[in-house]
Amino acid sequence: MWDNLVSLFYAQAERLGERPFLWKKVNGTFECQTWREIAARVSALARGLRHLGVGRGDRVVIVSENRPAWLIADLAIMAAGGITVPAYTTNTPEQHRYIITHSGARGVIVSTRRLADRVLAALADVAHVRFVIVVEPSDELTAAPPVEAFGWKEIIALGDQEHTNIVAEAAAIGGDDAACIIYTSGTGGEPKGVVQPHRSILHNCRGGIEALQELGAGDEVFLSFLPLSHAYEHSIGQFLPIAIGAEIYYAESVDKLAGDFLQARPTIVTAVPRFYELMQQRIEKQVAKASRLQRALFTAALRLGRKRLAGGRLSMIDGAADTLVDRLVRDRVRTRFGGRIKAMVSGGAPLNPDVGSFFYALGLPVFQGYGQTESGPLISVNRPTGLRMDTVGPPMQRVDVRIADDGEILVRGDLVMLGYWRNEAATQEVLRDGWLHTGDIGTIEADKHLRITDRKKDIIVNSGGDNISPARIELLLTLRPEIAQAMVYGDRRPHLVALIVPRADWLEGWAKQAGCRLDDGSWSEDPSLHRALSPAIDAVNSQLSVIERIRRFAVVAEPFSIDNAQLTPTLKIRRHVIRSVHEARLNALYG
Repeated sequence: MWDNLVSLFYAQAERLGERPFLWKKVNGTFECQTWREIAARVSALARGLRHLGVGRGDRVVIVSENRPAWLIADLAIMAAGGITVPAYTTNTPEQHRYIITHSGARGVIVSTRRLADRVLAALADVAHVRFVIVVEPSDELTAAPPVEAFGWKEIIALGDQEHTNIVAEAAAIGGDDAACIIYTSGTGGEPKGVVQPHRSILHNCRGGIEALQELGAGDEVFLSFLPLSHAYEHSIGQFLPIAIGAEIYYAESVDKLAGDFLQARPTIVTAVPRFYELMQQRIEKQVAKASRLQRALFTAALRLGRKRLAGGRLSMIDGAADTLVDRLVRDRVRTRFGGRIKAMVSGGAPLNPDVGSFFYALGLPVFQGYGQTESGPLISVNRPTGLRMDTVGPPMQRVDVRIADDGEILVRGDLVMLGYWRNEAATQEVLRDGWLHTGDIGTIEADKHLRITDRKKDIIVNSGGDNISPARIELLLTLRPEIAQAMVYGDRRPHLVALIVPRADWLEGWAKQAGCRLDDGSWSEDPSLHRALSPAIDAVNSQLSVIERIRRFAVVAEPFSIDNAQLTPTLKIRRHVIRSVHEARLNALYG
């Protein structure tokens, strides 16, 4: 079908020519660039990179928000023979230094002057970096030799003066050649560089195409807002749209997503579970302020939609009611998301089935998938036929999946990475006899759907030798309206305890009622706050077995965040960091 990602792109650009491809917000309005325009920029930048010395196997880091320049830079690096190294815009200079140094990058492409300053701070004493290219026009940058600073337009113009046939040369790139090195977000320590070959991402594209066939052919539109530095968005939010000839709208910002949905009117949305959880909370908050009749209609829409999802037959009366609430309730919800959604795909972390069924019942089908950076990342995904919210769907075609004796999910196929960059020991640990050891625990159901039950390394083994899933308990805790974040602890301990971050709006209401000020962190120790939160803990405990129940908890004043390194850029908690920061409080809970 295609040998590499660059040839795939050029083939689509030749076929689609002047059709719209990438959309970027300019002064509040989305403006379009065509396939042909983007192809010309990719070729020019690739030739410009060649002029700067980028050759086969050289690494180039990208530090940028989602925008057309990200895709152009990514493809140009590969077309020049190089390997893309994505980095999060939220990285500190120290995190940039680690990735730039560990990857041995020759250069960095960065979007803005603000981000460039952070990158330049990371380059002190890094001898192998030769250039920094800044996309947006800015005042002259000061870069210490041997680093040279260039403007984006300057390198594009330089490439325009060259006449190398980049399209023809791209055909020599092989499927086993490295396309990118994506550094995992590091929930358990320093990130590892996953070397993804072209075949791995192409395999994901083919699997995505097969999964989308059930939705019906059409001109698809994606809204890109997850970081492109994450494997999920890189493969499914960028290269899958390229493979099907779709349009991509780049969201202006997370804060302005509501308006972006209305303007872009996407047909396909890819997001992490936290996005769906936040959207559910916002919808429920608005419903709580609605009239009694509107609340009753909303409740009916949920009840009837969930009944259909469960395979229940609707009576004549329920059928008529379902048609009514579809017009009065679901149409309004669908309109908030642009009115054209065919599929909302969830990945990157486990999705609570109740959240998925909430959106399905409201006319927005959510399909949970599963994968990891080491597999391109897509391994399995639900489809409209046989949709099961409690699973991550059946494996994609041409993927072998089996369950090891200890319950670990093993994966084999073209989607599997080449290995970890400059880390042979870690590579040998997860790649054995051709199988990728995912580190996830699961089962394969009778209908071939894959069910994830836990993360192998996150399992708590208490002092009685019982294996306990903290992720499941944390999910139940954060579904409570009082609780925003939670971390469960108890390895080698007699029982479980938890760190709780209250939800901001609930906390403000409590503080007002209790006459407590929130301008310092002392409120977290207030006994009346603990008493107010206890019913929420008790309600969750009532759903758990004896060994899973939370015996004691502490309230954390500072939320887990990317800035304090307690969340990964994809909003997963970094347990080792949180344990380190709150070690004394956790130990005190066992006093």
